[in-house]
Amino acid sequence: MAKTIIISNRLPVQLQIDNGSISAIPSVGGLATGMKSVHSEGESLWIGWSGLTEEEIPEDLEDDIDAALAEHGSSKVKLTAEEVDGFYYGFSNRTIWPLFHYFLEYSEFELASWETYKAVNQKFADAILEKADKDDIIWVHDYQLMLVPRMVREKRPETSIGFFLHIPFPSFEIFRTLPWRAEVLSGLLGSDLIGFHTYDYERHFLSSIRRILGLEVSFNDIYLDDRIVKVDSFPMGIDYAKFSEAAKTHQSLPKKEQSELQRRLNKHKESTPDAKFLLSIDRLDYSKGIAKRLNAYEYFLNKYPQYKEKVRLIILAVPSRSNVPQYQLLKKEIDELVGRINGELATVSWTPIWYFYRSMPFENLIDLYTSCDIAWLTPIRDGMNLVAKEYIATRTDKTGVLILSEMAGSANEMNEALLINPNNFEQIADTIHRAIQMPPKEQKSRNDVLQKRLERYNVEKWANDFMRSLTDQRDKDPAYVTRRLSVDLTNTIMADYHAARKRLLFLDYDGTLAGFHNDPQKASPDKDLFRLLDALSALPDTHIYLISGRDKETFGRWFLKKKYNMIVEHGVWLSENGDDFTMLENVKKDWMEKIHPVLESFVDRTPGSFIEEKNYSLAWHYRNTDPDFGQKRASELNTVLRSLIANDDLSVLNGNKVVEIKSSNVNKGRAAMRIFTGDEYDFVFAIGDDWTDEFMFQELPDTAVTVKVGRQKTQAKYYLDSIKNVRDLLSRFTEKKVG
Repeated sequence: MAKTIIISNRLPVQLQIDNGSISAIPSVGGLATGMKSVHSEGESLWIGWSGLTEEEIPEDLEDDIDAALAEHGSSKVKLTAEEVDGFYYGFSNRTIWPLFHYFLEYSEFELASWETYKAVNQKFADAILEKADKDDIIWVHDYQLMLVPRMVREKRPETSIGFFLHIPFPSFEIFRTLPWRAEVLSGLLGSDLIGFHTYDYERHFLSSIRRILGLEVSFNDIYLDDRIVKVDSFPMGIDYAKFSEAAKTHQSLPKKEQSELQRRLNKHKESTPDAKFLLSIDRLDYSKGIAKRLNAYEYFLNKYPQYKEKVRLIILAVPSRSNVPQYQLLKKEIDELVGRINGELATVSWTPIWYFYRSMPFENLIDLYTSCDIAWLTPIRDGMNLVAKEYIATRTDKTGVLILSEMAGSANEMNEALLINPNNFEQIADTIHRAIQMPPKEQKSRNDVLQKRLERYNVEKWANDFMRSLTDQRDKDPAYVTRRLSVDLTNTIMADYHAARKRLLFLDYDGTLAGFHNDPQKASPDKDLFRLLDALSALPDTHIYLISGRDKETFGRWFLKKKYNMIVEHGVWLSENGDDFTMLENVKKDWMEKIHPVLESFVDRTPGSFIEEKNYSLAWHYRNTDPDFGQKRASELNTVLRSLIANDDLSVLNGNKVVEIKSSNVNKGRAAMRIFTGDEYDFVFAIGDDWTDEFMFQELPDTAVTVKVGRQKTQAKYYLDSIKNVRDLLSRFTEKKVG
């Protein structure tokens, strides 16, 4: 039976060694909770690091650890202390974490850490390959393991792989500073489905894919040579019922069963009934903006002095990565800020800030959530921020105000909160004032909407939605008009070819026989292609035509001495058996004087673009431009050209990163039909990669074998994924008939 394999840096259990015995305690973190439904249903295995280095694990306890983990459906990846230092504390948290959170000044680009990151990712991939069967579904989590999908894909190309990033994905301008940017993107593209918390992160990722790898992106699909990778956003929820029920239970507790923290909170509330508690809960991390929040709080108290002794800020900073230098400096800064503000503003009966630097048990979190009137969560950059959702879930009477940074991923779903820019102290001070003054009716109105949404899209639905999307991606039949040219279909075509008396083959050049080049004049054929074309041209009773939009001078220079048959400039010129080119169509070129200045103006305004001037057509190339900008300019150019040529019997063709203007009575379809009707062919084959070839697929008879290179919608009957596949297929024509 197929199983689901979950992979993350840490396992959902914590190991404890006590007096030579091992115990495994389930974790309560967001990911462990979120994946509980996926992990507990059916066959499932969770692979990750146990939290103990190899040096910390006694040899005689190795089997006991495996057994303890197996009871929780888990399997460990063994890491040395040196690997943890280079992979986790090094590359993951000193390079990727600050870079992806826009703290470029904290990012370290150390080759040794990158090498360790690669090696550890390979360890995780090997652990997956050891446990996975071909029908299993693999779900890889987070920034520590971004190379794993490709490493697994290389060994198991048919495996279904999903990846989810739990932190922001930065803009292209930030991401491009990473020296190993292409390797990271390629690693992620081993997945079938890549998930992010928000559309913004998804958009940034797709932008980097286009700009760095130059891949074709259509909406949220990335086209690779042999498959399509889907990218989508799945905002992570919380275990809403857990927090809501805990809050209800908490409210019903008699005083004697309340925690010490709750009793102290109650005491302060009773002493100053009009006072408001502001709550701030974060990991101690520079991305959370705790220091800015403290300064903003001081600014608020100075701007609205009437609230002195009427508000208290409770800050819970959970220790994090305390051996990383930036975190040590951050703790020192926060300690000093809290001390200074309390020292300057405190009175005998009032301390403005209550500061806790520690983790708190779940029960105490509920104490804080249910007791605090305002949750103030203002990270400078945050992938999601589930604390905001937890706070709302615990407000059983629907009161309470959430002040949330618009830089948090959760802000996209929580518009009913008071959204602020964490860098705008004036706005923050005014928003705190507004929150304190907000009538209960408005609080309830806002929170009612938020609670319904959070209850509906909880963490279980998040996990199930991702898994459903991954399964659909694996199972769906691509919605193409065409079918992949499989081995069986190819064998049938070859049988028809050999049975035919006279055959006709039309072969496009760019994107079909050869790859694209930034300079079209440099995309000359290689030796292997010449050998293939020589073999095809020598076939008995078979006529081969190279059919291209290229100019006759270039094709003449490349192929005329070979005596290949050629149709160029989309059907204007014909050369057969090495003869000079003759015109297939009578076309005019006087229109070019009118269009050329228009194209020049677009070249001037689009860096990297250029004009290719052919005998009877003009082409504006934008392969070397910024992908998004080039596409925008191409759309503008199409609009301009169509208004200019409305009455001129001209056509605009949109090819692969090129806009071409030519006479309407010229296209590959008309040219191919001229050749086809000139003799009696009982086998016709045509192959091409872009829209200019669609004329050929449409015009040729239904009996023709038509093949599209790439996975775009097409009139062709079949498709192939890559130029290599094209050459392999054409090589089959040159093989002798067997039997």
